[in-house]
Amino acid sequence: MIRPLLNHAWWLLALALCLRAGAQPAVPLAGTSPLETRDDRSRDMVAGIDRYALRALDRSVEARAAFWQRDTSTSTAYDRSVQPNRERLRRMIGAVDARVPMTGMQLVADTTTAAVLAETARYTVLAVRWPVFAGVQAEGLLLQPKSTPRARVVALPDADQTPEMLAGLTSGIAAASQFARRLAESGCQVLIPTLIDRRDENSGNARLNRFTNQPHREWIYRQAYELGRQLIGYEVQQVLAAVDWFENENGRGPRVAIGVAGYAEGGLIALHAGALDPRIRATWVSGYFDSRQNLWAEPIDRNVFGLLREFGDAEIASLIVPRALIVEFSTPPILDGPPAARPGRSVSAAPGRIATPALASVQREFARAQTLVGTMRDGALQLVHGTDATPLAPGSAESLAAFWSALAPDAGPPRAASAPPVPAETLRPAAVRQTRLVRALEGHTQALLNRAEAKREETFWQKLKPGTPADWTDATREPKQQLWDDVIGRLPAADRPINPRTRAFAETAAWTGYEVVLDVWEDVFAWGYLLLPKDVRPGERRPVVVCQHGLEGLPVDTINANPQERAYGYYKAFAARLAERGFIVFAPHNPYRGRDDFRVLQRKLNPIGASLFSVILAQNDRILDWLVTQPFVDPARIGYYGLSYGGKAAMRLPALLDRFALSICSGDFNEWIRKNASVDLRYSYMFAPEYEIFEFNLGPTFNYAEMAALIAPRPFMVERGHNDGVGVDEWVSYEYAKVRRLYTQLGIPDKTTIEYFNGPHTINGVGTFDFLHTHLNWPKR
Repeated sequence: MIRPLLNHAWWLLALALCLRAGAQPAVPLAGTSPLETRDDRSRDMVAGIDRYALRALDRSVEARAAFWQRDTSTSTAYDRSVQPNRERLRRMIGAVDARVPMTGMQLVADTTTAAVLAETARYTVLAVRWPVFAGVQAEGLLLQPKSTPRARVVALPDADQTPEMLAGLTSGIAAASQFARRLAESGCQVLIPTLIDRRDENSGNARLNRFTNQPHREWIYRQAYELGRQLIGYEVQQVLAAVDWFENENGRGPRVAIGVAGYAEGGLIALHAGALDPRIRATWVSGYFDSRQNLWAEPIDRNVFGLLREFGDAEIASLIVPRALIVEFSTPPILDGPPAARPGRSVSAAPGRIATPALASVQREFARAQTLVGTMRDGALQLVHGTDATPLAPGSAESLAAFWSALAPDAGPPRAASAPPVPAETLRPAAVRQTRLVRALEGHTQALLNRAEAKREETFWQKLKPGTPADWTDATREPKQQLWDDVIGRLPAADRPINPRTRAFAETAAWTGYEVVLDVWEDVFAWGYLLLPKDVRPGERRPVVVCQHGLEGLPVDTINANPQERAYGYYKAFAARLAERGFIVFAPHNPYRGRDDFRVLQRKLNPIGASLFSVILAQNDRILDWLVTQPFVDPARIGYYGLSYGGKAAMRLPALLDRFALSICSGDFNEWIRKNASVDLRYSYMFAPEYEIFEFNLGPTFNYAEMAALIAPRPFMVERGHNDGVGVDEWVSYEYAKVRRLYTQLGIPDKTTIEYFNGPHTINGVGTFDFLHTHLNWPKR
């Protein structure tokens, strides 16, 4: 029997005792099975989703075949058959910006350094830049042979190596591994781009005095990802712009083969460039090729949404065939994580490691590539490794010979290495060049951010013309599908019996509380608290309000009525207060709790084209499945009300789950794209530790006004505290004005409103409660 509680403080104490491990199951709700107690059901939920995600990653390998229609009858037929896959890979890595016409290679010279950096009897070393896309120039070294080039090669160092190291002008790379120099000595024209490195000096905004420990690669990744771009794509475009120049050079003289070679991060870029551009005859990848099933544990700038549904390294390699791919098993730079935060820099970088894979793992992935391409592999795929499982040094003689043979088969063996060139004078500081490159890519991405609104206007608002509410419902079916499938990611529907388990956990004079667990998939369940008013009459069906907690919260936080508790300051016990007004309340748990424990879930889901909200959508769909079967619930009157991260849910879930009758977004509605990707706003997530918050290509497709438009014509409300630091009133008002205009054009202006109140990041519970009473048709008490 559950003892009635005399006040909220005693109720909280009883709740804590009832949740303690070993307590006996309390009385279940009619029609459900008894629910056992657990120490931490939130932790259980995150762990279960983790197991589900790992299984999905494992299954992705075999499932990739559905995306391919390889025709191995001829080389031409094969290349044509994989072209759709090539284009999808291009979009995934964000290599989509139009490159500017190649006008030539620009020599770099300033008051302290000449363009000619060094010279040998066989080649000259020049500092150069070349255009990539609007406002962005690549930068590096050109090793120009003094005789007719025997081949043309883009040579890519690791991110933390400079072109000067690969050319032998500075220390940092053993002479035997300076493959750019050795190719130049053999008569190649060699271009060495600078990659964005893993330091953090430029990861911040001096005007705002906001600096982070994010590696430069993550700093660019975050803002680009939101806008449908990737640092991988940006750097592949630098390589392809170099190939454009090589093609121009071929047009002015003897035509020779073009190759690309890269080590570690440079190997990643080389692999993708070779896959995307058939003009590249030979690709050499060192210190990178492996199974990508643990992509989630690597640096976050390698995170590509949907990649593993269609592509592992073997599938990317299959886009290079029948052209040559040489894979060298070598030691990559060992990376244990981002830079430690120095004084004055916030800790916001994502974890990520790089380690040397086992040779057996590389061999398995390479063998998969051979199997995928069948007879097309003959002479095209080569794996170079030592006599045992020990990695080779990068740029080994065996790999160089294999690459050279594929690139210039009639040119004889590569020349033996000679002494490195001696710089003619002081070299340009690499840090200055790095700053210039980071700022150029940042500027390009921020320009994309500024154009994102116009893109949404073109693809959403101009395409969907407001008419009647019924017309609007029909018109928004396609964009709803786009948001779910392409941005959030759609997972399969629940495949487990719902199996409801409940237990009564608390009782007040007004309501009885039940803990509820429902099955979704193997290891994945939905969980929350049902508050059932005591005065529900037999046969009566009442409205339900789903009350959603925020980041690191629990369902109990929405019920906690003790003003001394921290949770009360945010939630004001709004779930309990609504139950006291006679609403049925369900307070679900969303799995954004546990810091990196849950954030890594996003990393594991993204490569299979899913996200944390993919899981949350399935969980809430299952909650709705159960609620609508309850004899006391009116299925047509189920509303959603969420604060903070729960406000993010309030924008996404009702937009896609039509069974929610209305939505209230509290403490989150914003000019969401700028809040994510801007480097000029103090409250931007660019400076925050929430590295899981970014959603691929959301910027040009759906801001919060567009998500609210997918909720229309159902009622929608925003609750906004003037002092809420998640944004500023001006940006909130700007974005909400589009929502207001839509509802007015649909002839239903009374179905939307915004309430400003003089307060911080908290539930106000005044206008929102009135909104619920009005639009869920429930009388005030």
